[in-house]
Amino acid sequence: MYGGHITDDWDRRTNRTYLLKLIKPEILQQMQLTMTAGFKSPIPEKFDRDRYAEYIEKSLPPEIPQMFGLHPNAEIGYLTNQANSLFAYIQTIQGGSATTGGDGDSGNELFDKINKFQEMCPAQFIMLDLFARATERPPFIVVCLQECERMNRLLKTIKTSLSELEAGLKGTLNITEAMEKLAYALNLNLIPPTWQAVAYLSKKNLLNWLDDLILRCTQLERWSDEFITPIVLWLSGLFNPMSFLTAIMQITARATN
Repeated sequence: MYGGHITDDWDRRTNRTYLLKLIKPEILQQMQLTMTAGFKSPIPEKFDRDRYAEYIEKSLPPEIPQMFGLHPNAEIGYLTNQANSLFAYIQTIQGGSATTGGDGDSGNELFDKINKFQEMCPAQFIMLDLFARATERPPFIVVCLQECERMNRLLKTIKTSLSELEAGLKGTLNITEAMEKLAYALNLNLIPPTWQAVAYLSKKNLLNWLDDLILRCTQLERWSDEFITPIVLWLSGLFNPMSFLTAIMQITARATN
């Protein structure tokens, strides 16, 4: 696994354990190789290389975490990733042919999605108004203004890209690579790359991501209305949660000298 190198005490400890437990004469007399039944070593006198390979493929039981001293839950992550990959490939194959064709049902469906997302997308914050009302700018208000600016950048990217794609499908603009990627992502219910570039980290699919976006905007609208810091704040709903934690430390440090 590491090219045969033992680089630290933990590697030495691990290798020593394998040597003591497995590399011993009993392995040649069908020694039980794991804590589970049925995982025995073959009898060497009766096997040549091909028989060994056949024995490994056909006679050994399926591997499970308990064989390696692990809890059964150890393979949940592996199975989850495997299922996600499988369904992602299926979804890609099904949606790969309906991108920017603009003909038939696929084109109409894409127009419907564009209209739906344009309606769902919240309005941008009027930054001139916010800056005018924020005559004093303590740390909490600075964080609020920064979050509104970042949200405006994301909302502008979403609305501009959707409008350009709509114009491209209607033939008033040339279809670009960015439009094709956007259409492809909309068909597969994925977050488009151009949106991800200016957004927060998220692993949600597109529809859930848009619902999440609306909730984030709602929190910012309430916060920026009178610049009163919420008693309870959805911290992970911010673009930069660390900035709010830093503001808390600044406010506390100033209040307590």
